[in-house]
Formats: sequence, C-alpha cells, structure tokens
Amino acid sequence: MTERVLVVDDERQILRALSAGLRANNYQVELAADGERALTLAASNPPDIIVLDLEMPGPTADTPDGLEVIRQIREWSQLPIIVLSAHAEEREKVQALDAGADDYLTKPFGMEELLARIRAALRRTTQESQADPILDFDSLRIDLAGHVVTIDRAEVHLTPTEFELLRVLATNAGKVMTHQMLLTQVWGPASEDSTNYLRVYINQLRRKIEPDSARPRFIVTDPGIGYRFRPPEEASGRS
Repeated sequence: MTERVLVVDDERQILRALSAGLRANNYQVELAADGERALTLAASNPPDIIVLDLEMPGPTADTPDGLEVIRQIREWSQLPIIVLSAHAEEREKVQALDAGADDYLTKPFGMEELLARIRAALRRTTQESQADPILDFDSLRIDLAGHVVTIDRAEVHLTPTEFELLRVLATNAGKVMTHQMLLTQVWGPASEDSTNYLRVYINQLRRKIEPDSARPRFIVTDPGIGYRFRPPEEASGRS
C-alpha cells in the first residue's frame, strides 16, 4: 500500500511544493493550511505520517499552532510527526520534540532529506508494530530479550544502564531523543536535568560500540538538543 502523508503548513507555496515532491515519490498526500483542519483530517482519516509546520498562527481555541497540534494528537495517537521550522533555535526544537514530535527539519531543506526522514519514521513504526526482539544494524546486533550486544559476532559487555540507554536509542533509530527524554526513560523523572551524567554514559557507550568513538557512526549528537541513533542506510547517504 502507498503511505499517506498529511502536510500541514499555512504557506500555500510550500504546500504545493511538498505535495508535488511527495506525490512524485509515490506518496498519497493530504493538505491542511491550519491546525484546526489538520486535527480534523488526522482524526477522521488518520494518515501514516504528518509533516507539520511549527510556526503556524495560534494558538487560540479555533486556530491551534503547530505545538498545540502535536500535543492534541499525542493525546490519542502515536503516528509519526516530522516538524518543519523556519527557526534554528534549540529551544523551539526541544519544545516540539518533548511535546511528542518524532523529528524536525529546519527550513530551507532538501526534498531528499525530508524523504529520508519520512522513510526512517515509517520504518521505525513498522519495527515497533512487529516487536522484533533482535535489532540488526550492519555489524552491530542488539538482542533485546537476551540483553546481548555483538559487533561482528563478538559480544560487547555493557552494564545494565549502558544497555538500557542503547535500547532506548536503537528502538527509536532515526528519531532525535532530547536529553530530557533519555534521562527520564533510562534514569527516571528525578534525573531529567542531569545532562552531564548522560554525556558520560554516551561517551562510555560510544567507546564500546563505535568503530571510532571520535567520529560516531551510530550515536550522533544534535548539539544542545540530544542524540540520535543513526541507521546505517542514513549514514551512508550523507557525507
């Protein structure tokens, strides 16, 4: 089946451009020019993924902005949401991710990058639905049920905390995980401000699983925001 994409943006020129690019790559496309219309379409005929402009006018009771759209959708659905933002401020990106967005792109961006992010988000949704206990990323293999990690079939010894951190990152491969998300999921809500603590564990994990910890292949940093587990196919598509 062809995946359906709901594109939400108050700029008609961007709606037309994204619609043309997505349809040329065999996606079905629905368009919404405001948050109210987006929520109506998402609820009445849920798409496979939403591409959402963060800077739409609002919020009011009748015209929710991008952030409010994310919050309301997350009350009833976990369908993937990719945020588009005209601003590069870390605070806005973190707010969107913490509200429930799966990924973000800063305008201007290339259609190929958007398509790669869409594929990654849809692939992650498929993997979650299949609940496969073993994750393979080229030489790296993670047995979630057995708590065993191997590289080129050689076992890598991780502490329970290192394994849990890797599990959270790998099961969300391609998705930006903010510092707060990782700290809350691995160490609990009381640790959500301990970013230095998280950095220490990320460095330890990189030394154990990365071919070159100084140039990470799997665990990449989104400066000021968090970390992303990068699937091999995404890494090979970038310089």
